[in-house]
Amino acid sequence: MISITIPAPDVTIFKQENPELSHIYGFTDFHLITREAGGIFMFYNDQDELLFVGKARKLRPRIKKHFEDTVSVMKGHRDEVTKIEVCIVEDPVDREIYETYIVNKLKAKYNVDKVLYK
Repeated sequence: MISITIPAPDVTIFKQENPELSHIYGFTDFHLITREAGGIFMFYNDQDELLFVGKARKLRPRIKKHFEDTVSVMKGHRDEVTKIEVCIVEDPVDREIYETYIVNKLKAKYNVDKVLYK
C-alpha cells in the first residue's frame, strides 16, 4: 500500500481585517507566494473548512487567476476564502498525486474534478 502524507504548507496567507486595502478579495500578502515555483494550493473558509485544492507550474499567477477570471470554479465563492496555504512541489507528477489525494482525503467542497468519494 502506498502511504501519502499531506505536505506542510510553505506559505500561509490570511484575508485582512480591512479588505478595502486590497484589490484581491482582502488578500494583501500575495508577494509571499513565489512566482516561479510550482506546487499545490488550498483555499479555506473561516471555519477552516477546505474549499478548493489546485495545482500550478507557477503558483502566484495561478492563485490570483482564481480571484480574477470568470471561469474559475471559485468565482461564486471568492468571498468565502479567508486563508490560502501553499506547498512547493516541483515535480508535476507529485503535484497531481497530492492534489487528487487532498481533494478526496479532506473532501474539498468546490473541487468537481478528481472526486472519488461521491
